[in-house]
Amino acid sequence: MSELSPISVAFLVFPNVTQLDLTGPAQVLSRLGNTTVDLVWKTKDPVPTDAGFALLPTRTFAETQSADILCVPGGFGTMEVIQDEEVLNWVRKVGADASWVTSVCTGSIVLGAAGLLKGYRATTHWASHDQLAFFGAEPVKQRVVFDRNRVTGGGVTSGIDFGLALAAKIRGEDHARFIQLSIEYDPQPPFESGSPEKADPATLERYWGLVNRSAPGRADKVKAIAKRLGF
Repeated sequence: MSELSPISVAFLVFPNVTQLDLTGPAQVLSRLGNTTVDLVWKTKDPVPTDAGFALLPTRTFAETQSADILCVPGGFGTMEVIQDEEVLNWVRKVGADASWVTSVCTGSIVLGAAGLLKGYRATTHWASHDQLAFFGAEPVKQRVVFDRNRVTGGGVTSGIDFGLALAAKIRGEDHARFIQLSIEYDPQPPFESGSPEKADPATLERYWGLVNRSAPGRADKVKAIAKRLGF
C-alpha cells in the first residue's frame, strides 16, 4: 500500500444529510490505500443527519481548499444547501481542481446548483431525477453514471456501487474486487421493491406521500432556485 499514490477524499456533510449516502462510499473509498477521508462543513460542531444521530466533521471549509475526490451526498437538507452561497462557493472551489467530482443521491442537485454538471450526463435519486435538467445536466436513469471526471450515483445504497466503480477506475478492477470482498458486498434484498419500477403501486404511493409531506412542492422550489442561480 505504501507504493500507492496518495489520495484525499472530501465529503461535504450538512444538516439533514442522508448518512448512508456518505458512509457507504466512505467505507469503500477509505480502502483505496494511502487515502485520507474527511467530512467537511463550516465548523467542526456535530452535524445532525436524517437518521437521528450526528456526524462529526473532521475539517472545515477554511481548512480544506482542495481534494482529489470531492463527494457530495444527498438528503432533505440539500434544499438549504443549494440556497447557501457559502456552501456552493466551497463546492465550486474544490470541484474546480478535483480529479473526480462526485455525488450520491440528491448530492448531484448540489453539484448542479454549483454549476458543476452543466453539459454533463448525471443521475440522482429516482424521485428527483428530472430536477437535474434544471441545472443544465442530462438526466440518465442508471445506478452510476460516469461522464469524464463527473461520477454520480443514484439513491442512497447506490453509493456503495458508486464507490466500487470509482475504486476500479483509480486503483484497478482487482483492487475494487478486493474491497468488495472485504466488505462482503453481496446484496440479496429480501424484497423486490428497490425501484419505482419494482415497487407495488401502494408502496410507491406511500413514498410519494412522504415526500409531499416532508418537502411539499420540492420540484417547483428547486426549479425556482435554479432560475435564481442563472440556469
